[in-house]
Amino acid sequence: MCRTLEHLPINCLERAKELKARFGSFLMKQERNIMGHSHKTDKLTLEDRKKWSLSFHELLACKEGLSAFRAFLSSEYSEENITFYLACEDFKITKNSSKLCSKAKKIYEEFICCDAPREVNLDHETRSITLKNIEHPTLSSFNLAQSKIYTLMEKDCYPRFLKSTVYQELITQHVG
Repeated sequence: MCRTLEHLPINCLERAKELKARFGSFLMKQERNIMGHSHKTDKLTLEDRKKWSLSFHELLACKEGLSAFRAFLSSEYSEENITFYLACEDFKITKNSSKLCSKAKKIYEEFICCDAPREVNLDHETRSITLKNIEHPTLSSFNLAQSKIYTLMEKDCYPRFLKSTVYQELITQHVG
């Protein structure tokens, strides 16, 4: 029978948090190695990594920062937020108007509709407006929903990322 986390002893919760943090760090290292960026990340200066703490925009503007943030979100089981955000960014640069409709439908079905496989946390009004927007999609059809998810990540996930083992290890590791 499944029990909620509140019923677990404190030491179990602390151990679970520690494992979660370590798992996130492991994921980030694996992602860098798979993507072939481990040597590029090593070339980042400590100042480059510290810039990520200046603003959420600075973090996302750097490929390695985005990779580290994605690994962190994955460790928290909320990677759908950054994936949705990036899908919207890709959508906004769609040049072929015939692809706009199919891309809009795919994004909506994957992230926004109720019971979507990677459903993001949006209020009913935003979902309704977005659904109406994609009836006749334009490059700005997802702007409201994307803005809500960006704000959610900036206000909620980003501060936790800065305190996370993932980020702290990047700040404290030896920089060549």
